[in-house]
Amino acid sequence: MPPSPKALAHAERAFRQAGGILRTRDALRRRIHPRTLYGLRDLDRLTSLGRGVWYLVDAPASEHLDLIAVALRYPRAVICLTSALSWHGLTTQLPTRVHIALPPGFPQPRTRFPPVRAFRFSGRAYTAGVETHALPAATLRVYGVAKTVADCFKFRNYMGLDVALEALREGWRKRRFSM
Repeated sequence: MPPSPKALAHAERAFRQAGGILRTRDALRRRIHPRTLYGLRDLDRLTSLGRGVWYLVDAPASEHLDLIAVALRYPRAVICLTSALSWHGLTTQLPTRVHIALPPGFPQPRTRFPPVRAFRFSGRAYTAGVETHALPAATLRVYGVAKTVADCFKFRNYMGLDVALEALREGWRKRRFSM
């Protein structure tokens, strides 16, 4: 049985209030039945951004949609390395994966979209330099500029020394940190 027009309108309103993106459990808390989610998907008004994350197709577009999807699925994750450089506008590299930092013992992320590469940070390496940014759909945790540049040098064998040097030059040129 398809959902009623009233249920579809309620769901669309809830998605718009949340910035166009919701997790399934958040939709259920807002009294949106799963049948309504699938009805919106079948009407091409809703698309899945991976398991448990839904996006309203005609919602205002965000250039950070992949970061929002990761922040919703993994609330303890902190955006790091190339993804954080891109967030801060310090790289010409286009990240092919969302780089996140996780504490030890946290399960390895398994997502198809967006592709994620997790790095394990412990103690102060995980907690130091975290900035929180409130976006319409989620709260994004990103390492600050200085911490990100330092981490790029720490992981230079993975990232490449050229990426770390570019981040250092751009950050210094834009006066985003001091020595």
